[in-house]
Amino acid sequence: MSPGQVLIVGGGIMGLGIGWELARAGCGVTLCERAQAGRGASWAAAGMLSPLVEAQVVEEELVRLGLASSRLYPEWVAQLEEYAGMEVGYRREGALKVALDRDDVGVLEHLFETQRRLGLEVEWLRGAEAREQEPLLSPRVAAAISCEGDHQVDNRRMLEALIAAFSKAGGILREQAPVERVEVGEGRVRGVRVAGEWVAADTVVLAAGCWSATVGGIPECARPPVRPVKGQMLAAEMEQGVQLGKVVWAPEAYLVPKEGGRLLLGSTSEEKGFDTRLTAGGLFSILRGAWEAVPGIYDLPIVETWTGLRPGSRDNAPILGKTPVEGLILATGHFRKGILLAPVTAREVASLVLTGQTSERLAPFQLARFAGRG
Repeated sequence: MSPGQVLIVGGGIMGLGIGWELARAGCGVTLCERAQAGRGASWAAAGMLSPLVEAQVVEEELVRLGLASSRLYPEWVAQLEEYAGMEVGYRREGALKVALDRDDVGVLEHLFETQRRLGLEVEWLRGAEAREQEPLLSPRVAAAISCEGDHQVDNRRMLEALIAAFSKAGGILREQAPVERVEVGEGRVRGVRVAGEWVAADTVVLAAGCWSATVGGIPECARPPVRPVKGQMLAAEMEQGVQLGKVVWAPEAYLVPKEGGRLLLGSTSEEKGFDTRLTAGGLFSILRGAWEAVPGIYDLPIVETWTGLRPGSRDNAPILGKTPVEGLILATGHFRKGILLAPVTAREVASLVLTGQTSERLAPFQLARFAGRG
């Protein structure tokens, strides 16, 4: 089956990843990005690959998808780095999920039981054992879960690599090119309108993050229920004596050390629509939560602050695959797991475009799961 001319709406990690997979398979692909490619939610993320820390028993299918993507990461990164000629900061030091008081320990015990029930490889640590692994942890840390299988990547460098790889593979990238509407006729995609220009397409992949539901022309039966969820973040500069080694998940914040000495601190989760303003309260809550777990950050200089808008679906799981409109495929709604799920989304959605077949991995995440829900 030939997908014909493919047009991807959205130049974040999903659109770029899918585009690279399709272009290097020999497919004709044009990607339209409303602003600058790679500078939306994917740029604002912390780059954590945490299927273990964020496991929930009620989201078992999503946990399995995350684990599958995590297993793909080493190979995907190696191919991307070779193709683009640049490194993307893939690190495997693992992560610690810490508890600071009795209530936190209760929550942590529940998570640990869930992780073990799902067959995940994790280890329970007493506070002293956690501080042996990460000496900067507060003396208040009462317990922790060690998640050695949770890794991280420099998402900003990965986006730059994907842009380079997509173009090198023959993909056409159009920036500052918002798609105004998807043109549908007789139940199938015909093309899109970009700044008043008609662009024919046989297949349209909607990967526009939290803007996916705002693109015009999509029938209601195919419109993804995606909303923006605001996250505020900041970066500090680590100094001598304050060099965090592992990703640390505290009850009210997370801390992510990066190559070059940056320490990312995040993140809020706010239902504020498309509001991207930084707030005193948001940054205060992050700093307080991070300081309680790692007091040594107190004197570190702040070097950057920013916000991002995550694409959250109605159940906060991704929306992937076919729609009732022939030729319209969705790859959106990844919420907090976009960086983690990039390889598996790129591979599986590209395969769907090329073959027309929905894989077992994609099946649980199709738009049809929302049918009949209010």
